[in-house]
Amino acid sequence: MGRILIADDHDSLRRGLARAMADAGHDVEEAANGNAAIERLHDGHYDVVISDLKMGGSTGLEVLKTSRALHPDTAVILMTAFGSVSTAVEAMRSGAFDYVQKPFEIEEMEVKVAKALELRRMQQQLDFLRDASGEQYEFERIIGSSGALYSVLGIVRKVAKSNTTVLVRGETGTGKELIAGAIHHNSLRASRNFVRVNCAALQDNLLESELFGHEKGAFTSADRQRIGRFEQADGGTLFLDEIGDMSPSTQAKILRVLQEHEFERLGGTRTLKVDVRLIAATNRDLQAMVAAGTFREDLYYRLNVVSIEMPPLRDRKDDIEALAGFFIRRCAGEMKKKTMTLDPEALRVLMRYNWPGNIRELENTIERAVLLADSPRISTADLHIGDTAPVGSPRDGASIVKIPPTGVPLEDIERMSIVEALKMSNWVQKDAAELLAISPRVMNYKIKVLNIDFPKGRRAAPLPAPAVTQES
Repeated sequence: MGRILIADDHDSLRRGLARAMADAGHDVEEAANGNAAIERLHDGHYDVVISDLKMGGSTGLEVLKTSRALHPDTAVILMTAFGSVSTAVEAMRSGAFDYVQKPFEIEEMEVKVAKALELRRMQQQLDFLRDASGEQYEFERIIGSSGALYSVLGIVRKVAKSNTTVLVRGETGTGKELIAGAIHHNSLRASRNFVRVNCAALQDNLLESELFGHEKGAFTSADRQRIGRFEQADGGTLFLDEIGDMSPSTQAKILRVLQEHEFERLGGTRTLKVDVRLIAATNRDLQAMVAAGTFREDLYYRLNVVSIEMPPLRDRKDDIEALAGFFIRRCAGEMKKKTMTLDPEALRVLMRYNWPGNIRELENTIERAVLLADSPRISTADLHIGDTAPVGSPRDGASIVKIPPTGVPLEDIERMSIVEALKMSNWVQKDAAELLAISPRVMNYKIKVLNIDFPKGRRAAPLPAPAVTQES
């Protein structure tokens, strides 16, 4: 049995669902809108959150985002009367366990809740075993052998044993939190807490309370004292993810902790001393934000003592096969499926794709494929990459190219198609040619004729010399 939060502004549906869950033996709480649900998430922990997608106050996706930030192990099931492929994709990409379209039978929700609780129980067992040994943060267990990853791990090994502040940069989904965890668990602070906070998931006033804590009566809903994340991380490491989303007022308070190693809880007067190593991460250009006046220059230099740049997955494609294999083994084990493998053609599809969502997108893609596959071998038909139809599925009648009423030169369409194929193939001409079903020689010729510019660091292959014939 589990602790469940049900959030919906439709009173009769919410109460009926709550009664059914309580009759099944669960401990159930209700929230009449999204804002109330977010408040309850700040006050307590739930095994499962069932939330309507569209409701008063905050949306279901905002409830999901807050839950993922505060309690990453909580399973979130979204209800929607606006069911569509795009809604489902956005919810699953954001970390939802599942979604259900209204109207639905109570039995359907009970089955989803039971699956969520079972998966959470298994995950807790795995997390306990991993945390007991810290094995996921051992350097040899970090998956990948590409040169880009090797360079990152070289820096991590050097900074781990120090108390130096580290700034981890990189696109969303590149593994910044894993690197932060590796720094902590290979440091002299490994026996103390590693505390994580996602700055982008919390409103400014809530973030300050989360970081510094508050005293009873500090604000309207502060009915008891709260210990903040800095206190929880005392002697250990505090990881601030997406620090570029932090407001200027909170930035000033973070700067003070870095300089003075002290702070006060909200509503308090007693100064607290802490010994915390700070690791920050961002997918934003902090230097540009400093120039624009939206990020404090003094804080930037305090954070940027050592900078680690996480490479996007498109720049470490040599690691895709190993990562996909790891995710297949893990997901198959969690779903109690037999040993599964990846079809060679499916692997080629994964290698060709540009992965704008990086490792996180690859993980979600593999999880869906393992779930949907009808055989032990994952094929291209099981892959659903991005918002497109399954790779390898037959084309329907929809137009691939949209032609405006005023018309468009064929040369422009050709140029756009080739550029898009090159982007998807990480500017590898051979792979782009395969996507367009033309030969590498034709691809090279088109690039030259259409004057397609390659990004910095990439270059087109030389145009083959014309054949020379010798007359007799």
